[in-house]
Amino acid sequence: MMQYTPIVSEATQAYSFSRRAWLLGAAQGALGLALAGRMGWLAVGQQDHYQLLAESNRVNLTLMPPRRGWLVDRNGLPIANNRTDFRVDIIPQQLKKGPERERVLGLLQGLLQIPSEEMTRIRLDLEHAAGFQPVKVAEKLDWERFAAVSVRLPELPGVQPTRGFARHYPAGAAVAHLTGYVGTATAEQFKESKDQLLVTPGFKLGKDGLEKTLEDVLRGQPGAKRMEVTARGKLVQPLATRPDTPGRNVRLTIDAGLQEYTARRLGTQSGSAVVIDCRTGDILAIVSMPAYDPNSFSDGISKLEWSMLSEDDHIPLMNKALQGLYPPGSTFKPATALAGLRGGIDPDRIVNCPGGYQLGNRFFRCLGRHGGMNLHRAIARSCNTYFYTVGRELGMDAVAAAARELGLGAEYPLPFPSQRYGTIPDPAWKERKYDQKWTQADTLNASIGQGYILTSPLQLAVQAARIASGRKLMPRILADAKIVAPSLDVSPERMQLIRAGMDEVVNGAGTAVRSRLQVEGVRMGGKTGTAQVRRIAGGARGGVNVPWRYRDHGLFIGFAPVDDPRYAVAVVIEHGMSGSGAAAPVARDCLTYLFDRELALKTLEPMEKEWGGDIATRMAAQEAAYRATHAVQPAAVATKTDAEVPSEADAVEAATDIANQAQILLADEAPTGAAD
Repeated sequence: MMQYTPIVSEATQAYSFSRRAWLLGAAQGALGLALAGRMGWLAVGQQDHYQLLAESNRVNLTLMPPRRGWLVDRNGLPIANNRTDFRVDIIPQQLKKGPERERVLGLLQGLLQIPSEEMTRIRLDLEHAAGFQPVKVAEKLDWERFAAVSVRLPELPGVQPTRGFARHYPAGAAVAHLTGYVGTATAEQFKESKDQLLVTPGFKLGKDGLEKTLEDVLRGQPGAKRMEVTARGKLVQPLATRPDTPGRNVRLTIDAGLQEYTARRLGTQSGSAVVIDCRTGDILAIVSMPAYDPNSFSDGISKLEWSMLSEDDHIPLMNKALQGLYPPGSTFKPATALAGLRGGIDPDRIVNCPGGYQLGNRFFRCLGRHGGMNLHRAIARSCNTYFYTVGRELGMDAVAAAARELGLGAEYPLPFPSQRYGTIPDPAWKERKYDQKWTQADTLNASIGQGYILTSPLQLAVQAARIASGRKLMPRILADAKIVAPSLDVSPERMQLIRAGMDEVVNGAGTAVRSRLQVEGVRMGGKTGTAQVRRIAGGARGGVNVPWRYRDHGLFIGFAPVDDPRYAVAVVIEHGMSGSGAAAPVARDCLTYLFDRELALKTLEPMEKEWGGDIATRMAAQEAAYRATHAVQPAAVATKTDAEVPSEADAVEAATDIANQAQILLADEAPTGAAD
């Protein structure tokens, strides 16, 4: 069968060619329209975007850290301020590892005269830093060395010299636990916020204390430096600079002179002191010693320095005024006295003291055989037996209510990152916490400030201020905070009875007669206290015959002048053995400073000579001794970059745990009757 072959005519060929040409032309036209539309969109719709990209290629924009607001005292004196700072940093991701990095580091060492130990620190910091995280080379440079680096920048990739402002704390360690300090942001903080300011060389943010809690107020807004550059990054000319907006200054209630004096007066002891204005609740001084130097922390301390501070048994990382928890001992007795007066106890009633109190087959000791005691003499002589009797008759609920009325066991609205409020126990508290019934022995122990009771030095100062003023003062640290001072739920006449007993403690036949104020016309009233911290075999108390960490704490609360109270004070000396011997003299001198500054300073001068110099001198000697007795490994000189800060350090948590455990162990033990 023959196969059919179609005949293609000239007309058919012409038609086929015309159709393909039309389709191709249509496709070309559509593509042209698409390209034209895209070009129009890029030229018009995306004009701002590409103009910004072009500008970024032409202009190098560098953030300028804002000047931080000052912290000033009640009189406007600086507590934390700023100083002009020339510094040099390295951006790790802009400096390749290997020979190039070593060349740059060698050149920097010569230009800046960097010692070998610092070079080891820089290399370690570069090795462990995130690529975007600036590594400090040097700061607080003089102009000559700063300029030497600036003119050779083309030879120094990744090196960034910066002129800015460094944080400065004029009083150093005296304000460490008040202000806290500033430091560079951690890698975790940057990853969370993606804020480029956090990785800008020279920028630091609050890490602890008021610097941390007031960060939003103190920080300010960054400026920007604009420089025209070539495509290869070579400088052409500087352009207009946008200035920074400084942070706001914050006025505190602190008296800077008193703050520094109080820190110096605590000397080599481990302890704290708080002074409060009885009219307003203003905290005039809040000191914890020993402490760290916030200037060193802001510069960036080494791991070796952190280890030294962490291992110190005096716990310089801890803000003892807010975080320290202590049995108040006999400084609690005014609260028991207040409970008695509110409960109808006759202040003239006589309670016989045979040297203690018999409860069943247990004997709770007193400080001595006082004989007949009324309220006034019981406060002055610190008679345990009297307060055992009052506490047992009233019950713990009444005693706890009076203690809370005086501010114990409270957490105050203060801008500090950590504050511990301790324990004012009652039967319901013990039932909740231990699933145990409250006992009469618990009441006797609590009535003299032992047992389960734990308080902070700040709370003890508030107690003193409320007793002195007769008002429910709330402590404040910010000068613009509202003054809160309603009357206490007790008559002025009853409060006067307690103040009179505390006057007798210092100015009569009481336990603190050696700490009378030596200021003419001014008397100080107060109450001493000694708090047991550990059960010792044989019923002995922790005196000089036992290791330092097992010795009793010494406490004192007071106010002056007695006839018209203006200032209240609380002092706690850890393991000071007695309130009258260790704490009361410190309180006396701190109050003396407020009435006669020259006399207070004259008293301090020979003490500091005996202690080995001022705070900074002693701290330098301590660090030198630590270095001499510890083999310094290369890694130890690296900058500490983790997020752990003093108030949250492991050593601080361990100290709190020890205080809590000690009270649990001692809660059921009858007091042994050591002198206050």
